[in-house]
Amino acid sequence: MNYNPFRYYESADQWITKWMARNGILLLRVSIGLIFIWFGALKFFPGASPAEELAGSSIEILSFGLVSAQTGLPILAAWECLIGIGMFFFRFMRVTILLLYVQMVGTFSPVVLMPDVVFESIPLVLTIEGQYIVKNVVVIASALVIGATVRGGQLQADAG
Repeated sequence: MNYNPFRYYESADQWITKWMARNGILLLRVSIGLIFIWFGALKFFPGASPAEELAGSSIEILSFGLVSAQTGLPILAAWECLIGIGMFFFRFMRVTILLLYVQMVGTFSPVVLMPDVVFESIPLVLTIEGQYIVKNVVVIASALVIGATVRGGQLQADAG
């Protein structure tokens, strides 16, 4: 008798891999979209966003004091919500990813402009604000993967 206990494992693994390839990009888009809408919407309400002070300081520094935090935060909030909404509409994906990458420049600016806020001990020990910033590497990488599909590219499950 030729019994293979791993036959069901192999079949399940192939099914799961195909499901991931079929749905992975969509789930990345939806999850990033929800994050940007959520975090952006919080910035419309003073005191609601844990990143408000850091974002406001970054806006003031990057604009050389020409834009106050009070003026810049609603603009940033709208920008982030626009990115979030854009993730739901594939037609505008190129522009959405461009907006995301420009926003990330501002997000990462405290690493250079305010290292005392980002690091407890440079370069390895991050503050909570630093952790909040650095986790965006995953968002950047996800946008890169999503961007690879704007011309019809797809994730492909292994044939074997």
